[in-house]
Amino acid sequence: MSGQKRRSDIGHRAMSDDSNLAGNAAGTGAEQHTPHATQCAEASGMDARATNLSTEWLHLWAESTTDYAIFALSPDGTIISWNRGGESIHGYKADEILGQHVRALYIEEDRRAGVPETDLRRARDEGRHEFDGWRVRKDGSLFWANVIMTALYSPDGELLGYGRVVRDISDKKNAQDAAMESDRRFRLLVQGVNDYAIFMLSPEGYVTNWNPGARRIKGYTDEQIIGSHFSCFYTPEDAAAGLPQRGLATAAREGRFEAEGWRVRRDGSRFWAHVVIDAIRDDHGALVGFAKITRDVTERRQAEELLDQTRRALFQSQKMEALGQLTGGVAHDFNNVLQVLRGNLELLGARQDDAWSRARIGRAIEAVERGSKLASQLLAFGRRQTLLPVVANLRDMLRGMEDLLRRALGERVHVKIHNTPSDGELWNVLVDTHQLENVVLNLAINSRDAMPAGGVLTLELSNAVLDRYATAASHIEPGEYVKLSVADTGTGMSAEVVERAFDPFYTTKPAGQGTGLGLSMAYGFVLQSGGHIELSSTPDVGTTVTIYLPRSLEAVVTRPVESAGAQTEEDLRGHETVLVVEDDRRVQLTVVDMLSQLGYSVLTANDASEALTVLRSGAKVDVLFSDIVMPGPLLSPEMARQALLMRPALKVLFTSGHTRDTTGLDTQIRHGADLLRKPYSRLQLARKLRDMLDGTALATRADEPATTRVLSILVVEDEPDAREALCELLGMLGHRYEAVSDAKEALAWLQRQPFDVLFTDLTLPGMSGVDLAREAIGMKSAERVVFASGAEAPLHDASLTFEWVSLRKPYSFDQLKDALDSRE
Repeated sequence: MSGQKRRSDIGHRAMSDDSNLAGNAAGTGAEQHTPHATQCAEASGMDARATNLSTEWLHLWAESTTDYAIFALSPDGTIISWNRGGESIHGYKADEILGQHVRALYIEEDRRAGVPETDLRRARDEGRHEFDGWRVRKDGSLFWANVIMTALYSPDGELLGYGRVVRDISDKKNAQDAAMESDRRFRLLVQGVNDYAIFMLSPEGYVTNWNPGARRIKGYTDEQIIGSHFSCFYTPEDAAAGLPQRGLATAAREGRFEAEGWRVRRDGSRFWAHVVIDAIRDDHGALVGFAKITRDVTERRQAEELLDQTRRALFQSQKMEALGQLTGGVAHDFNNVLQVLRGNLELLGARQDDAWSRARIGRAIEAVERGSKLASQLLAFGRRQTLLPVVANLRDMLRGMEDLLRRALGERVHVKIHNTPSDGELWNVLVDTHQLENVVLNLAINSRDAMPAGGVLTLELSNAVLDRYATAASHIEPGEYVKLSVADTGTGMSAEVVERAFDPFYTTKPAGQGTGLGLSMAYGFVLQSGGHIELSSTPDVGTTVTIYLPRSLEAVVTRPVESAGAQTEEDLRGHETVLVVEDDRRVQLTVVDMLSQLGYSVLTANDASEALTVLRSGAKVDVLFSDIVMPGPLLSPEMARQALLMRPALKVLFTSGHTRDTTGLDTQIRHGADLLRKPYSRLQLARKLRDMLDGTALATRADEPATTRVLSILVVEDEPDAREALCELLGMLGHRYEAVSDAKEALAWLQRQPFDVLFTDLTLPGMSGVDLAREAIGMKSAERVVFASGAEAPLHDASLTFEWVSLRKPYSFDQLKDALDSRE
């Protein structure tokens, strides 16, 4: 190359001149040549040789590199050196490009826009300029390049020119452009990591020079690191294992070494590095050193770990969902079988006079009850159990359980309930407290079994705000939660056991010491309650189960105390007529016998359509008793709705083996009709019928005509299913309504007529519910506003001067009724 040749010629002439000067000095002043002067000359020569050697290594490395175009520019941008990488990447030979301005390597649009001059100026002003962009080869083809340009200054601050490193990254760009958005998101900042630590090593591994990228990544200045062995960048364990030496040996043997691993900065912090070591050899093949390039890829590694974690969480979620569907379906059919068994056993028991037979029938009924409990646990895991949530403060619940826990766990287990926030600080939750107590008791018993020699069980409550990063691998939305932790000091679990801990029927206990459904039940219940459950465990240290339940901003509801009920079957007999709607013939016959023995007249129907036919016939019917799941197109809740239109005084009692049957109708079933869960006893059936017929049930029927003032309501809800369900409830309450999907349609209605209530979701397309409410009040087209939202907390906005209430989805029928009846 002519540029290098000219510099080499200058160097040879300088060396010849130095030799001549040394020879003249020897000829004219030999008698003055002292030993001290000789030593100084030798030392000076050694320093010069070291400097020349370092320069030669740099020159050889740049010359031998073909993956990068490495060349120098004069201060005005003229190309004054060229390497084989430049010829390979740009297509120009040295004699074709030397002396030309660097503009020749830019595309025409960039040249017109002055990009080459801007790049030079930025490198000069900032000391270093790195950028990606299109570059043009000699043949006119384009490639996508990563360019690093560094300003070079003399010791007195004079600009000598620029060093420029160009890399063809077209393949990388194409791969990045073609990558799916989901993959790109999980690789986060990989595309933005463009800084490299580039430095040279002696054959023994000592640092001989240092670039600004190395200074940024590793934290050392030139003075601090040059002359040190590069093993100081490795972790102590890797250095002790000989990784640095093996990397050099591989590079020396194969020409290149590439790896990833932990590296250490000067301040002791660690980062995950991608490392390339290239062996540098002279013209004779002798090893003269190594070129080392290090890149910080910590963020990429973290992104890959997050992707892997999310994939594992997705697999676990899919597995649990499949198991839940299976167990829920099995439990439903199992409950039907248990109902037939229990009903017939009770009928048989009523005809037995001898104690021996009654005792055995009693034990058979006890077995049915145990089977019912097992089915209930399966339903809990499948998120299909019947839940009756109330607004509660978990601190009060734990205090109420403290004595029970101490009795259940025994003297060897010390129960500690950590200082929980006071009434005004611990948030409320909407949860079925009966079921949650069962979950806590099950977790406590598991902990007791894991501490056979005794230990400490710690229960702790706190408020928690989870962001999108904290919920990335869970089933819940970011927001406010109450956190309940149950921790023990027991034997703990291995990672393999933790992974399967929530699987139904999986247990590490000996046969006969557990069904393996305790944690499964907890898992299903928490997810059905809108929360999240986590399990962490360390062998020989202990296990912690953490439950997150969504915060409720409603006031605490005192749970009514259930009556023990001292009535006998004789007290609960009746004479009314019951229409039994049941497609399972065995269950139907059993129920008919039970009702007949209780004194009721019984009519039967095999499906919903047949039941409506019986009602249309004019036959006397006081109670409609129906399974929720019926064959045919007509669903049982719709049958009940039509039946009540025909006979408003009719009482409706539903029965079911699981609440999957009631999907989308929880409020109607809970408040509009009564529910008797299978399997039930004859006494339970008798008591439920008398409660309904004698008017002793506490719940308000949602399907009875409303007694409050009829309101005109404008419903604004963009979710079709939610809008339809809300309108159905408003119709049950007897109100008039119009329903729209967005604020634009709502404003059109508000301009045509006024409404008593604007019922709007907080989040709407095009305009928020708050802004819509302000518009409606300003137009005097609404007297009151009800805000509803499933993701946002109710409002706390002092600027809302009009009358409003808020509902947090999902809300109950009673909560809806109260919101419409309230006057703030």
